[in-house]
Amino acid sequence: MPELESMTRDELVVLARGQAARLDELAVVIARQDAQIAAMATQLADLVDKFERQAQELAKLQHLHSRNSSNSSMPPSKDDTLGKVPPRKERRAKPSGRGKGKQRGAPGSALCWRGDDEIDDRLDRFPQKACGCGADLVDAVGLGVVWWTATSSTRSRWWRWPSRSTTSTRWPAPAGRSTAERPAGAGRGRAEYGPSLRAFAVYLLVVHFVPVHRMREILAALTGAEPSVGFVHALLARAASLLATCDFVIRTLITLAFTLCCDETPLKACPATPAPGRVEAKSYLHVACTGLYTNFLLGDRSMTTFRQFVYRDLEPGAVIVHDRYQNYDSIHLGTLQHQLCLTHVLRDLAGAAGLYPEQAWPTQLADELRELIHRANQARDRGEQTLAARIRQVALTGLRHAVRIGLAHTATLADARPGARKARLLLQALREREDDFLRFTTDLRIPPTSNQAERDLRPSKTQEKISGRLTDLQRAKDRYLIRGVLSTATKHAVNSLTVLRDAFTGTPWLPRQPPHPPDHPTQQPLTTGHRPSPHTQNRHTAQPC
Repeated sequence: MPELESMTRDELVVLARGQAARLDELAVVIARQDAQIAAMATQLADLVDKFERQAQELAKLQHLHSRNSSNSSMPPSKDDTLGKVPPRKERRAKPSGRGKGKQRGAPGSALCWRGDDEIDDRLDRFPQKACGCGADLVDAVGLGVVWWTATSSTRSRWWRWPSRSTTSTRWPAPAGRSTAERPAGAGRGRAEYGPSLRAFAVYLLVVHFVPVHRMREILAALTGAEPSVGFVHALLARAASLLATCDFVIRTLITLAFTLCCDETPLKACPATPAPGRVEAKSYLHVACTGLYTNFLLGDRSMTTFRQFVYRDLEPGAVIVHDRYQNYDSIHLGTLQHQLCLTHVLRDLAGAAGLYPEQAWPTQLADELRELIHRANQARDRGEQTLAARIRQVALTGLRHAVRIGLAHTATLADARPGARKARLLLQALREREDDFLRFTTDLRIPPTSNQAERDLRPSKTQEKISGRLTDLQRAKDRYLIRGVLSTATKHAVNSLTVLRDAFTGTPWLPRQPPHPPDHPTQQPLTTGHRPSPHTQNRHTAQPC
């Protein structure tokens, strides 16, 4: 290109016009590229938003797949579900040296020999053939007993196991000015099944969750009787009305207890169509129980149901063991003391340990709580009423330090992962409600967990898996009234079939108030299933108690 000074005016005009056209072309190219960049930026922003949503969904899925029986309320039966993370093996204490199986001195059961005054029947056995030498044994002289054989049949004092064929009995009552009373167990109809068969039918329905049609097959195979489906369904209402007095007595005795375990679980015990204003068609089964009594209430999870249950009738100062659900802390339930279930706390801490694997505070909190539970069980076995102050103070110091570390760690994190908020709320509860978490250390009558309530509720979930939805709400209430009475009878070592048969014969069983005074330590063993960790066990056992 020649120098601009040497170019003429016309040449400069042509050059300027060419450069202007070139600039216009470049402007078009730049505008097109700007549009492409803006479109790509929009696409990138959309992709980033989509990636963030997918990352959140992935975190939720990973959180759901990481749930198992050790860090959530899921049952152990679902630990081997495809895709589930199996629970981590817990660290065990040093081997105790005990062998497997029954330990020396532990109670057992066996079929023992009975004396002559304890047997129900005696059948002598004589040889029916000729002697080995060919002589007849008609005039033979007995020389004593050579061998004995004792057999035990499934027969008890109060009822007989149904045989293959049923027997029919008629009780004619002659007419006159005075008419004889109906026999025990006989209904108002002209022909009815006896109390044993009715008790056996209710037992299969309520205790073993056998569906009605299968239960009729069992009765037909064992007794030859085939009651109708309507008769079987009506037995629930009939048995519940006969056991209503026993249920009222159980509820009254529970209100007199110093401590009781409480829980609630969702249950498909209502029509399949949700009620107006409800998203799901489900009810809630509430339980209040001790080591001797069980009482159920079927309703919802509202404050109305909680006020209808036993909580408002408890004695002042009574302790309820629960899972930190907000309704238990309501002022509408009266002035109650609380023991927050440590099993739920340990599950939450296991989830926090998976969420923060590099942090030590979840493991330290769990170890301190397990050690306290173990020490409380040992002190209770020795007949003590409170945990030693030195042991409690050592554990309390470790708990407070771990809570402070956890709060400091979670306070500086803007963590939106599933489970992070739950871990933060747990740490705040441990700081603000320390007495409610550790109340069992001040009075050993208080259990540290609500495991008893969960054990009493577990059969309802088994029934739901077998039978599905209970569409008749009233029949479901009858079912769990019977279940509460039979659970109480089992805790009193009373046969469930005996209780049902006595109810049908007009002599219902009633539980008695425990003989020990209210200030006496409970005689029921409180099993928690927790073992002390090795390092906390060594630290606490370094000094003699």
